[in-house]
Amino acid sequence: MTALVWLIYGCTPEVNPTQWEFNSSIRALTIAPSGEVWWAGSEGLVGHLVDGEWSVDTLRRPDGSIPAFRSIAATNEAAFVLTIASPALLYRKLHTSDNWSVVYTNMDSLAFFDSMAFWDDREGIAMGDPLDGCLSVIVTRDGGATWEEISCENLPPADEAAFAASNGNIVVYGDEAWIASGGVRSRIFQTYDRGRTWSVVETPIQQGGTMTGMFSIARCSASQGVGWGGNWEAMNDNTANKIATTNGGATWDLLRPGDGPGYRSCVQYVPNTDCQSIWAVGIPGISRSRDGGVTWSNEADSSFYTVRFTLDGQAAWLAGRGKVVCRPVQP
Repeated sequence: MTALVWLIYGCTPEVNPTQWEFNSSIRALTIAPSGEVWWAGSEGLVGHLVDGEWSVDTLRRPDGSIPAFRSIAATNEAAFVLTIASPALLYRKLHTSDNWSVVYTNMDSLAFFDSMAFWDDREGIAMGDPLDGCLSVIVTRDGGATWEEISCENLPPADEAAFAASNGNIVVYGDEAWIASGGVRSRIFQTYDRGRTWSVVETPIQQGGTMTGMFSIARCSASQGVGWGGNWEAMNDNTANKIATTNGGATWDLLRPGDGPGYRSCVQYVPNTDCQSIWAVGIPGISRSRDGGVTWSNEADSSFYTVRFTLDGQAAWLAGRGKVVCRPVQP
């Protein structure tokens, strides 16, 4: 990454991490295809880094109340944020416009959305807790202008929920998407055709309790991926809190059971590291592996909810309670 690009995005690799403070609890963070950084959080706030300066919008519901966001996505054409609870409202802003518009509404009193992602500029997906016996899954095929709810007839039954902890419940790869659930069961819902058909895979991660299971999922290749979570009420428990696949998600095994970090709310691969560099972040701190998850180093004094990386893998963006941080990724 050139020095000019580092300056544009407000982070320089030679100095200490750069931190900005906001009056928002921030769990939704994304890097657009252009490399631009977006975040969304409580108090209706949505932030966008422009030429090294933050542009922050305050969104409101039609009745004037202030929403909270934990789902965000950005394409080459627009940015999207989705409220966490009922009424569920999905806002869209074209990069050529200063205005946000509501492009999807769900008035069900049980609506609770957790995560959002896009395959490309035209097709995207968002998911939430079950309604009518299946996960709430909505897709767009027109760049986010309209969204369609996937019928429960086309989704596996689900009695579990998901955790809106880091905008990390969905990962897309090619035409595929994985959705991580948690709670009474913790499974991975899979589509290989951009949401048209679905299957579900059991996992060995800790589950069965209100706050157990996967909180985040990541993928680095056609074959390799990792899921992370644990027990929010017993954060040091590392017996069955992380899982990995080496066959494209067909089966999952525990990753280093009884070893390494416990609960974390977000897991991500660092780009351009051949699936070797992994970060897992959460309230207990930042944990990093440079060998595909075999060994870990920990920063217990670094508390964040979520992490994303620049496209070249040279910088990490982290968000948490009242803060966004950019820091270089050390080799």
